[in-house]
Amino acid sequence: MSGEREGQRLFVGGEWVAPDGGHYAVVDPATEETVGWAPEASRDQVHAAAAAAREAFGPWSRTAPEERAAILARAADLIRSRLLPYADLAQAETGATTGTARGMQVGVAAARFRRYARVEPTEWALPPQINEAGPMGKAAVMGALAVRQPVGVVTCITSYNNPWANPAGKIAPALAMGNTVVVKPAPQDPLSVFRMAEALEAAGVPRGVVNVVGGRAVEVGEAAVDSPDVDMVSFTGSTAVGQRIGEVCGRSMKRQLMELGGKGAALVLDDADLASAVAGVGTTFSFYSGQICTAPTRVLVQRPLYERLVEQLAAYARRLKVGDPREAGTVVGPVISAAHRERVESYVELGRKEGASVVVGGERPSTDRGFYVAPTLLAECGAEMRVVREEIFGPVVTVTPFDDEEEGIALANDSDYGLIDYVWSADVARAFRVARRLRAGGVGVNTVGRNMEAPFGGFRRSGVGRDCGSYALHAYSEVQSIVWPG
Repeated sequence: MSGEREGQRLFVGGEWVAPDGGHYAVVDPATEETVGWAPEASRDQVHAAAAAAREAFGPWSRTAPEERAAILARAADLIRSRLLPYADLAQAETGATTGTARGMQVGVAAARFRRYARVEPTEWALPPQINEAGPMGKAAVMGALAVRQPVGVVTCITSYNNPWANPAGKIAPALAMGNTVVVKPAPQDPLSVFRMAEALEAAGVPRGVVNVVGGRAVEVGEAAVDSPDVDMVSFTGSTAVGQRIGEVCGRSMKRQLMELGGKGAALVLDDADLASAVAGVGTTFSFYSGQICTAPTRVLVQRPLYERLVEQLAAYARRLKVGDPREAGTVVGPVISAAHRERVESYVELGRKEGASVVVGGERPSTDRGFYVAPTLLAECGAEMRVVREEIFGPVVTVTPFDDEEEGIALANDSDYGLIDYVWSADVARAFRVARRLRAGGVGVNTVGRNMEAPFGGFRRSGVGRDCGSYALHAYSEVQSIVWPG
């Protein structure tokens, strides 16, 4: 295939083809230099990719699960063997720190392919049922089997904050269940996804089973959703785009799996281990520079701890090194683009106007180049403020005090979002009691860590459906019942 200096090609039907719309520059957000040239597909090329996936679906869906698993295992090994060059590219595209690019991006992608190389049962015998009034007017014992069937052709539209783990989390379980895919990566950092396609091709994925298109134009994403050959759309991104996709899918009854926005509440109760809470909330400043929907960006703290938490969280933010993600000791890299930096900065200014106190941050770091935002802490925030209610997607944390447990729960649930919330309390029974009352798809108790076998997804405007672990296999399959007289 052509090298990146000549322009990345599309992967359609097992062939690397030149894009009809030419190429555009992919920019390193840390240096503002060109990383490579990404393809701009035409609507016809996207539909051709979906048609190729449709043609490949029949043979692939009938392939033995063990054979599909072996291909995924080889892909995992190939990705792991190329970890350093893949991570270098991911870092250049996203501005991620070295540890994040290697461990949380490429490393997690390899682990996800390895996890779905584990063959799991797709059939379950159900208890026999006595049918007292059968069609022939006499009792009959009916046997039944529940069988998981692949959905068909899946369009996977991925997010810019993790061009390795996010696509792998869609592609691997979809292929494991016998689906074929059309992948549309985020326009800001698509080159990593094409490297993933190369690894899958080398692992032996048959022609047409995996297709990767790309482009900045809205028409590219629309074509990947509205193609009549597509049966399901798996999307990670903003709630606004998810709503538009949902409208299109609704017209043709396409299956949907959506991970959308988040505004995670971090409920810090008056008996919490403050150091643990500060360390957990502080990850918003550093991890992906706050560009992650699961971040605990909306801190709700009971009044006895309010002033101490603000003080300690401000001190935490001031200690973080902001700068070139390739330099040792850097904790906070850039955000993805100049436009996104301006968006985050506009929210900080909005917070000032709304009456929030900018305790730390709020200014642009003094760097010669790159799209950097200083870790910013906004205190004295009211629940009605837009900075508290809207997803900022950057290294910005708001802090709001509350008086008692009931008020804290009410504030946490007073949101359009409901992806992941957090509770800190030294009384584990109390923390679990509060967690059960939070309207979120997931709740972290005294931690911001995740169990990747646990179901992942959101309430309300944070998404539709669940994935991760076995739940991803459920998401990319339909359940069929087969019934017979016993």
